[in-house]
Amino acid sequence: MDSSRARTPQAALTSLEAAAASARGGFGCMFSTSDEFEMALITERRAQGRYDRHRIRWPAVMFIGCAMMVAGMVLLFG
Repeated sequence: MDSSRARTPQAALTSLEAAAASARGGFGCMFSTSDEFEMALITERRAQGRYDRHRIRWPAVMFIGCAMMVAGMVLLFG
């Protein structure tokens, strides 16, 4: 505590300003709009391979499965 009192007021002010500037820098956002953030997020996820084009098309698989069940029911009860 005594070391802080031994400082000159100018040194204390400079130290306080430097601490405030570094604290302020941690809370800043590098995106100015939400559109920029979403575009960067999608670009990063594409780079990670999350949006593969070779994914299974679930609606087509479900349609084929239902068609096979209907055909099986027709053959079973028909």
